[in-house]
Amino acid sequence: MTSSETRSLVRSIAQKAIGPSLLIMIWWAVYTGGLINRDLLPSPITTISKTVSQILSGALNEDFNSTLWRVACSIAIAVVAGVPIGIVLGAKASVYRSVEFLIDFFRSTPATAMFPLFLLLFGLGDAAKIAVAAFAAWLVIVFNVAYGVLNARRTRILAAQSMGASLPMIFFDVIFFETLPQIFVGLRNAVSIALVVIIVAEMFIGATDGLGHRIIDAQISYELPDMYGSILVAGAMGYGLNLLILLLESRLVHWSGR
Repeated sequence: MTSSETRSLVRSIAQKAIGPSLLIMIWWAVYTGGLINRDLLPSPITTISKTVSQILSGALNEDFNSTLWRVACSIAIAVVAGVPIGIVLGAKASVYRSVEFLIDFFRSTPATAMFPLFLLLFGLGDAAKIAVAAFAAWLVIVFNVAYGVLNARRTRILAAQSMGASLPMIFFDVIFFETLPQIFVGLRNAVSIALVVIIVAEMFIGATDGLGHRIIDAQISYELPDMYGSILVAGAMGYGLNLLILLLESRLVHWSGR
């Protein structure tokens, strides 16, 4: 690694460290200034040290893995069911306009309001949690994929037609690749929504594990460092998943914007 690459790496790490450092500084200032009752807001040092200790001891592993597994399942279902439907809807503007109301209506409806319906359909197990998160993520993916297909660059489609490309070739070789950037936009939003829904579902829908269950259990038992630490871990999971998708996007959609 050259000196310029090393400086660039150090600069990038320093920039990324500003946000977490700012959060800890604000937390510490609020704690030491007594702006919030210290019985309700533990020290950031205490919280972080206890959380790191639990991570190293493996005490958080089961809950972390359970939440991650539910999010992964819901996203997999949403992608498999959402991408083809989004492409079909976006391929013809009149078809999309005919169902636009339904997509926007359910996309605007809070996913948590759907909990009773999914509980009736799937019961109290993991199926209900995964299903409601998958449904919320599916709507986001369908909308973004359909939007991407509708707004595919017409010049490239016309160029392919002028060279005698068949409809299947235009669809797979032009429209699909033109839509990939928008698919990843929808995927990032879908992951965030799925994680939120899964965490809330773990809090209130008969869960025995998961970060959501850990958060609400710590709140009830007044283990506040554990509660705040679990919230931080849930946020770190969402941030990590977003970074992973951005990495995949940079590898798979390297032509985006060109």
